Amino acid sequence: MKRYQLFIDNEWVDPHSGAWFETDDPFTGEPWAEIPRADPTDADRAVRAAEKALEGPWSTLSASERGMLMYKLGALIERDAEHLATIESRDNGKLFRDVLGQMKYMAKYYYYFGGLADKIQGAVVPIDKPGIFNFIRYEPMGVVLSITPWNSSLPLTTWKMAPALCAGNTIVCKPSEFTSASLFELAKLFVEAGFPRGVFNVVTGFGPEIGASLVSHPGVARIAFTGGDEAGRKIYAAAAQHLKRVSLELGGKSPNIVFDDADLDQAVNGVISGIFSATGQTCVAGSRVLLQESIHDAFVERVAKLTRAAKVGNPLDPASEIGPITTKPQFEKILGYIDIATREGARCVAGGRALSGPGYGAGRFVEPTVFVDVTNDMRIAQEEVFGPVLSIIRFKDEEDAIRIGNDIKFGLAAGVWTNSLHRAMLMSQRLKAGTVWINNYRSSSFTTPFGGFKQSGIGREGGIESVKEFMEAKSVWMSSDLKMPALFAGK
Repeated sequence: MKRYQLFIDNEWVDPHSGAWFETDDPFTGEPWAEIPRADPTDADRAVRAAEKALEGPWSTLSASERGMLMYKLGALIERDAEHLATIESRDNGKLFRDVLGQMKYMAKYYYYFGGLADKIQGAVVPIDKPGIFNFIRYEPMGVVLSITPWNSSLPLTTWKMAPALCAGNTIVCKPSEFTSASLFELAKLFVEAGFPRGVFNVVTGFGPEIGASLVSHPGVARIAFTGGDEAGRKIYAAAAQHLKRVSLELGGKSPNIVFDDADLDQAVNGVISGIFSATGQTCVAGSRVLLQESIHDAFVERVAKLTRAAKVGNPLDPASEIGPITTKPQFEKILGYIDIATREGARCVAGGRALSGPGYGAGRFVEPTVFVDVTNDMRIAQEEVFGPVLSIIRFKDEEDAIRIGNDIKFGLAAGVWTNSLHRAMLMSQRLKAGTVWINNYRSSSFTTPFGGFKQSGIGREGGIESVKEFMEAKSVWMSSDLKMPALFAGK
């Protein structure tokens, strides 16, 4: 098996503990690489390397020079997209063709934010004090800690890292212990691109052993986390002890709302894609489909028929449409929710089983599943399953759809399918979600902010706005002819 080392200060080093752990292939269930098991000593070393880089060559580069390094990194990612996709797919079980598309698109984040690096401008303030010149400058916060989950390790790291580097910060990455390998492969490209030592560091291991040490480290100025809401609350509480800046992109239970005037062919495709892309293991999954009563039965029939026909299998097989569940605990959690839904009175019209046997590797597969007769108070409608499980809920009219759509603790995303411009505008205004898709679902871009309302998180990633989330505003006062009065009258 391949054995990785920690990447700290542009060097490959063994973990202080001298221990490694295995990462497995979700399809075969077999371990394929060894990941270093870092401890607080490694955390301290990585943060100190990042701090040193802030005071050294990285800080002496102009914004344009930083941007050019990001351009080089983007080009190397494009060049090695197939290799990176192979590693990521092998580690998390997502369809290779989907991951390959993500890797190619990921390069554009570095082009975009690299181009922004020398365009973050301050401002001159027309101050109300005579003889004073005031201006605002924006400065990097310092060391940014990126913590990412197992479903999309490289893309979600990039969402954080590209604007943070653009702003002049340095990075320490802590990926999920389930999917760490691809971050080490990315580290090789940082070296090849010519980034100074310590700008990018990767430490891996388990939350209690390494994550907590990084979050509480006094050298970390900013934490950018994507993951579950429970872990997010713990990180938020720990960061508050040191008043660290935090952004949290947490869970979702997004409503995908279909009105009877929608293009139903498009809506069916949008519903299927919204929940079953990435095997449902995505925070923006449209896991609650709200159907207007007049189209409910016919729409359900079409969705169930397509769901039953889905090709489930090896993620490296181009014919596969649904891959395995990334981790064994998540596999068991999804099956548990299917049992809960049945006990609560929901009716399964497609899927609902684990799959095993020839073609299913280690058997970590769940059939794409559709439940009807779901009410919004059921656990299957309120809690994030994070798997290929769809709950379908009836609604009467716009007010009913808004009430049900918003009756949830999350507020990450929502979809609306309608041919009425008035209805589209109304729904986009009244749905409490950070992203609202009208007649499409899962569209994303580095050019626009992404984040959640309510318990789906704090802060935004993407777009020009995200760069300033990684910067501090400094107000500078310069006297041109102001006479300072004497405070004391002594001679």
